[in-house]
Amino acid sequence: MSSKDTTAVRDAARLSVAPMMDWTDRYCRGFHRVLSRRALLFTEMVTAPAIIHGPRDRLLGKEMAEHPVALQIGGSDPDELARATALAAPHGYDEINLNVGCPSDRVQSGCFGAVLMKTPDLVARCVAAMIAESPVEVTVKCRIGVDDQDPETVLPDFLARMRDAGASRVTIHARKAWLEGLSPKDNREIPPLDYPLVHRMKAAFPDMHLSINGGVQPGMEAEQLAHMDGVMIGRAAYHQPWDSLGAADALWGDTPPFADPVDAALATRPLIARWLDDGARIHNISRHMLGLFHGRPGARLWRRTLSEGASKARTPAEGLALYDAALDQVRNAAEAA
Repeated sequence: MSSKDTTAVRDAARLSVAPMMDWTDRYCRGFHRVLSRRALLFTEMVTAPAIIHGPRDRLLGKEMAEHPVALQIGGSDPDELARATALAAPHGYDEINLNVGCPSDRVQSGCFGAVLMKTPDLVARCVAAMIAESPVEVTVKCRIGVDDQDPETVLPDFLARMRDAGASRVTIHARKAWLEGLSPKDNREIPPLDYPLVHRMKAAFPDMHLSINGGVQPGMEAEQLAHMDGVMIGRAAYHQPWDSLGAADALWGDTPPFADPVDAALATRPLIARWLDDGARIHNISRHMLGLFHGRPGARLWRRTLSEGASKARTPAEGLALYDAALDQVRNAAEAA
């Protein structure tokens, strides 16, 4: 995708799966792509120093089948972010996203993530520097504010600065981040959601493409899309992947690829076999699939079989046998229900 054509990725951003540390790796993204052909997927956050100095092929590796897929970068130094963006360009991501929303202690100590909401001028310089080196659209993911900031004042000012810096697409997590006193987990649950504020931002910035994130559960997408350009789902896509993504393609007017999660599990099997042959262990893959049958007959057996057996399956054949056994448990439970 060229920098002059953002149509396809913006269309995909109608529904996206949030970047989630330790979760949205290549195996998770591959599985999610089986469930939805259309949703925009995100990598885990990769820091700019890691891209510059680390094993880029491993950190930025992906498969063509994952597209459309965005790379999220963390950092706060404009020159460093520009270099990381340039180095990432050959890997062919459809979008580069700057993290201005993560509240973890490790991120704060590196002076990036949600703490950057306090320095919008610096974020604007970072964005401009990244845009200068990127062949694809540079976007931002932010919070509505941090600590004692007033979101009604901070958020519109932040969006205006991003727009002036050249970023016309922003995903807004509709919660404040409290940088002192709350853990990253608590920051995803305790600060109250303020969807109306985010909806007002779309009305105030009609020229920007704005997505909403935070607490979005399966079935809420259409309601949110009545107000916003896009919806980003996070933990629900991980813990309830079928409920979140199984019918997602209907948002684009397409027929979803599968009518049943069993069919999706069967379609994922060849992908799993290839990953196992390439050196992955079944645990690397199955941990992302534990919620596939959430709320359905056999869900507990599926989770237990994969969780308890994954560490013991040491060969590709053993990994596939475990997967097949877990799926048989689901089928048997469904027949008995």
